[in-house]
Amino acid sequence: VQLQASGGGLVQAGDSLRISCAASGRTFSAYVTGWFRQAPGKEREFVAAINWRGTDTRYANSVKDRFTISRDNAKNTVYLQMVSLEPEDTAVYYCAAVHGTALAIMTHQYVYWGQGTLVTVSS
Repeated sequence: VQLQASGGGLVQAGDSLRISCAASGRTFSAYVTGWFRQAPGKEREFVAAINWRGTDTRYANSVKDRFTISRDNAKNTVYLQMVSLEPEDTAVYYCAAVHGTALAIMTHQYVYWGQGTLVTVSS
């Protein structure tokens, strides 16, 4: 599976942004997909994950109630809708995928990774 993240950019605090992760290569609907982020000088951290059906999701406490993960298997795309963005959300956002049904929140659980898209939130 090849993953391509896009949609990042420069926004102001309080703004909304939607980033996307397009997949190619295999039947994407069979994969659990997650979003992670890495801020400068920090380790990569879990943001959100969604099961292959789109019926189960999980979020980091820091983004719960502000971020929404969703997927459109017909388009082989997973989305991360972000609202009420804060400067602390500034990071490179990566999408990742692993074949299976169980939600995964650890980086080592994922096999396939996209190249990342930069989200910068100014105060």
